Amino acid sequence: MSGPVNEPSENCRSFPPSADAGARLLILGSMPGAESLRRRQYYAFRHNVFWRIIADVLNIDAALDYPERLAALRRKGVALWDILATCERRGSLDPAIRRPRPNDLPGLLKQCPGIVRICCNGSAAGGYLRRFYPDLTPEVVVLPSTSPAAARLTYAEKLAAWHAALII
Repeated sequence: MSGPVNEPSENCRSFPPSADAGARLLILGSMPGAESLRRRQYYAFRHNVFWRIIADVLNIDAALDYPERLAALRRKGVALWDILATCERRGSLDPAIRRPRPNDLPGLLKQCPGIVRICCNGSAAGGYLRRFYPDLTPEVVVLPSTSPAAARLTYAEKLAAWHAALII
């Protein structure tokens, strides 16, 4: 009897940043999950609470079309990107990431010199940020992941942590 068939690792490539020169805060994920990559949208998996938290903290309508949500974030001075440019991964979970390669975060910070805080969406993003860019000057805050895989905290606990970090 054979064991379960492992799905092959896929080459994953992150999206361009959603940012403009007026950004004061950067939300940094690790690598978009499979559903986000398929739909070409940050935080597209319906059980990820990222857009719900953004709606509750920054008063951005989570029901807006995706391009309008990104534009609303930019108007609030918030940039959005991932620390990883590419990786290999089976599925969507961060522990499955292999061969990570970073995005040019110093380049983004030069384009957006007003960024004073980087908010990492989860410990994986924070770990990769420290690994690849240990000497960045903006303040770095590692927040609870908005992924449903990070179920140790309630929504209210995640919301409180994100609220404290996003209000600058």
